[in-house]
Formats: sequence, structure tokens, C-alpha cells
Amino acid sequence: MVEEGFTHFTARGIAKRMGCSTQPLYLEFQSMGDLKQAVMDEIKNALSVALSRRFTDDPIVDLGLAYIYFALEHRPLYRAVFIEDHFGVDEMREFAITAALKRIADYSPAVPLSDDQRRNTITGLWIVATGIANLMAPGFITVTRTQMIDILRAVIHDFIVNGRFSAAAKPVSFNLTTM
Repeated sequence: MVEEGFTHFTARGIAKRMGCSTQPLYLEFQSMGDLKQAVMDEIKNALSVALSRRFTDDPIVDLGLAYIYFALEHRPLYRAVFIEDHFGVDEMREFAITAALKRIADYSPAVPLSDDQRRNTITGLWIVATGIANLMAPGFITVTRTQMIDILRAVIHDFIVNGRFSAAAKPVSFNLTTM
């Protein structure tokens, strides 16, 4: 699944990879849709565990660090989910943003923010964390944990204090077909 995503998601292909017949799959799952959902649930569980890690006393900085460390420690899965979109970008994006919005809801510096401003703050954090992860993974840059924390704190502070992306209070959405 990590290597090919759902594009080659067939009972025969899975059975071949597992070294068995398709019968065990059909005994365990009523349909390929059920199997696909089970895979998605496992991926979401792995992401939930990774994103719940604590590194500092700041839960939003921790969210950015957890994302970076997930990318570095689980490169094939990170690539499949967040770069190559093997699992459905909409579902995975909503899963990740919902988890982050739950965390920022209790974050005291963000209490006065609107829902859109909170979403924009999380989006800004995600953009920077992705940049750090994508540059660190192949060794283009080396950043210490302290430097990552400083960068993430600065981004979070900037978005909260300066209301980045808040023109017309509309959440940021990127569509490459219109760029």
C-alpha cells in the first residue's frame, strides 16, 4: 500500500504480496471497500500516535515537530500520504487538519482567534513543517531540534499576532489548476 497506494489495490495483488491466496482476504473482509477502509484506519491510527507525541511544553510546536519527525522516521508512509497522494488527499488533509484544530482549540494564545484564523495558523505551521521535513529528509539541510522549535514558535507567533492569510477572513486553499 505504501509503495503503490490504492491504484493497484486488488485482492489478487495483495494476496500475492502476502504470499497467500485471496481466500483469507475474502474471509476477513466483505468487500474491497471494507479492506480499503481498514487500511485507511490503520494509517490514521499511525498518524494519530505520531501527532500526539510531546517534545516541549507547547502543544502546537509539538504538533509541528511531530509532523517533521513522522516524515523523517516513516519516510515511505509520509511520502505515500503527503507527497504522492496514494490514499486520497481530501480525506487525509481533513483528518490531519481536524486533529490539529482540536489541539489549537485549547491553546491559550489562540483562544481569541476565529475558527478561520486558527485554521490559517495550522496551515502556516503545516507549510513550514513540511518544508523543514522535505529538506531534511534527503539531507539538503541539517536543523537541530532547538532550531526547529525556534522556527515553529516564530511561525505560530507570527500567524497569531499578525493574522497571516486572514484577508477577508477566508481559510487558505491551494488549487494548482488555477495558479
